[in-house]
Amino acid sequence: MSNRDLSQLSDRDLHKLETDIARRHIDHFPWLAVVWAFTNLAIWLSLWPLVFMGIMPVWLGLIIATINATASYLPSHEAQHDIIARPGSKLYWLNELVGHLSTLPLALPYRVAKLTHQQHHKHTNDPNLDPDYSAHANGPWHAIWRSIQNRQPRGKGAFNAYGRTLLAINRRDVLLQGALYRLGWFAALIALAWSGHAIEAACLWWLPHHLGYTYLQFFLSWAPHHPGDDKSRYGRTRVFRSMLGNIGSLGMQYHIVHHLHPRIPLYRTPKAYWEMRPVLEARGVDVHAL
Repeated sequence: MSNRDLSQLSDRDLHKLETDIARRHIDHFPWLAVVWAFTNLAIWLSLWPLVFMGIMPVWLGLIIATINATASYLPSHEAQHDIIARPGSKLYWLNELVGHLSTLPLALPYRVAKLTHQQHHKHTNDPNLDPDYSAHANGPWHAIWRSIQNRQPRGKGAFNAYGRTLLAINRRDVLLQGALYRLGWFAALIALAWSGHAIEAACLWWLPHHLGYTYLQFFLSWAPHHPGDDKSRYGRTRVFRSMLGNIGSLGMQYHIVHHLHPRIPLYRTPKAYWEMRPVLEARGVDVHAL
């Protein structure tokens, strides 16, 4: 069916066509995400003895650890949407294990991430309710600067916004868990520094954490939602072409598919997008960037 023919369809027919496409990509087990999660974590853990024993130089450890921290979020993101396994299923323990363990290099508590991310989906681009709204910026360099600003003690974003969101949805228990998680992370860094390994702690965990967050907030929060002034179903996210390609942008060029159908695994979003593209165009989505 041509794009012109699609434009003549009713909203109901377009919705059915879109849903039929989405169903073909949902409930596919994301083996890549599971292997990715544990392989990435194993590489990061191996850096510590390699650097401590002088087998690997600290500068190389910093580079690899930063890649690990940046790559650690997406498997957890799959778990946040119960894509690996749904609650009550036999493999739900694996879903939660991936969620909790994969983000250790990023020092991100899983339950905090899961609940706040759900609120992001419910209230995308709402300045009062979207916990990721503080990532909005006027341009790429401003987005990077905002990400750094938001992680300062008096910043409006990151864990400050997540804390406010958890209070708003009455999940003080998760807020407490997140606070204890962060205190544990700081305690580990202080213990490493106290024992004479301050450089290693900074280069393998503290600095990768901040560099990874900056990269993630750029490509997961700012780029796919910019300019972030539309709350409608088909306008809250956008299609964009990254100079770093789909891998460099962590698959976010097709982020609109994720917001429309969050249970489609990340590795299937490009294919789902190209199948769904005529429907999106009929819905008024600007698809010309890809």
